Amino acid sequence: MRYLKAAVATAIAFLVIDLAWITLFLGDVYEAQLGNMMREAPDALAAGAFYLGYIAGIVYLAIRPALQAGRVGPALTNGAVLGALAYGTYTLTNYAIFKQWSVTLVLSDIAWGTVLTASCAGVGYVAARK
Repeated sequence: MRYLKAAVATAIAFLVIDLAWITLFLGDVYEAQLGNMMREAPDALAAGAFYLGYIAGIVYLAIRPALQAGRVGPALTNGAVLGALAYGTYTLTNYAIFKQWSVTLVLSDIAWGTVLTASCAGVGYVAARK
């Protein structure tokens, strides 16, 4: 049951924070730099598949070890590493392939993935402890 609590809390935090970031800050950056490469609306099925898989990864790779250790540190550290790797893979691959992909996007994506994943892993850990 505590892993379910962790997953639900992580998913809520992730969706709210990520959508706010994309809507308020990053959407305009992507639009300005990628323009016609972007879809008119995101593919909900693809986004949903990512979110489900990524939340499961956060629970398994970051929150589970933290719960076993009985402290939030492993959730934050493992979440940060997972976020940097996952978002780094995405953005560096895009940078290698697309000439419109900028160093600004690379740096902001890696930083965002690191902070977002660590924060959500911490939220999930706290929810699972209750």
